[in-house]
Amino acid sequence: MKIPPSEIKKIAIFRALQLGDMLCIIPAIRALRHAYPNAQITLLGLPWGKSFTERFGQYFDNFIHFPGYPGLPEQQLDKAAFTSFLKQVQDEHFDLAIQMQGNGSVVNPMVELLGAKNTAGYKIDGHYAPDNGLFMTYPDEGHEIERHIRLMDFLGVESQGNELEYPLTTADYDALDALQLDIEPKKYVCIHPGSRGSYRQWPVKYFAALADYCFDEGYKAVLTGTKEESDIIEAVISHMRHEPINTAGKTSMGAVGVLIQNAAILISNCTGVSHIASAFKTPSIVISMDGEPQRWGPLDTRVHRTINWLQSPDFHLVFRETVELVSLAG
Repeated sequence: MKIPPSEIKKIAIFRALQLGDMLCIIPAIRALRHAYPNAQITLLGLPWGKSFTERFGQYFDNFIHFPGYPGLPEQQLDKAAFTSFLKQVQDEHFDLAIQMQGNGSVVNPMVELLGAKNTAGYKIDGHYAPDNGLFMTYPDEGHEIERHIRLMDFLGVESQGNELEYPLTTADYDALDALQLDIEPKKYVCIHPGSRGSYRQWPVKYFAALADYCFDEGYKAVLTGTKEESDIIEAVISHMRHEPINTAGKTSMGAVGVLIQNAAILISNCTGVSHIASAFKTPSIVISMDGEPQRWGPLDTRVHRTINWLQSPDFHLVFRETVELVSLAG
């Protein structure tokens, strides 16, 4: 390791992104925890990240809400809160702050202001990064999971595998049981038609067609999504011949995790739920609408079928993959 464990008591991880992005760093964080087993690891992230650190309590010890920064689109900058954030982080006296947000062109100067004894992360030519031997050139290729494992390798932290995780608790199972859904494990498919941004939205009529096909093959269809995605889910239902189970806005992320764990198949856009399916090795059909399936699609292409819709906008291709997965599941 470039910095021995004896010198690292407190680590800050900066990554203020959404669920799918966060799940992709878990293999790297697992390696970091293995390398620094006695260090306190704190996530600096979006407000929802507190629940993420609680779910992954074996890797994270603390959470500090990051209130935005110029050039980052995930949330609007709160100037007063940002000043307080900097003081709070500086008062923690971190031994190491790792920038895992992206290539560093926007945030590296900010990470320097966190006041950590050592800073590390990604950099690109032409933009600021400390000349301390702890910033690697951003690998603008390959899978998101592997990019962060490569950062750990650069820091001398040994890989602990690239498998994803999604820990579930008794409360998660109880939350799903409380809904009293009429389903049996492996006798239903999960359909998750929502996405963050309309440009990543696969046509609802196609989700409906795949759901109806699964019905015809003897599976129930459970539609999942947030309250804000209710309109999308209702649109899917309006195109269906069969009556699905609509859980939009009724499930916690833990309950959704249990649903995906016990599903025969997941069908979704390329969102956080596809990474949850990867963690449970639940077969999935993933429609990539961002043109980067090699970066965000599940690693196991045998269990998970990712279709690059921008390259191959062919419903029959997706349907054939679904038929094959359903036959294997049966």
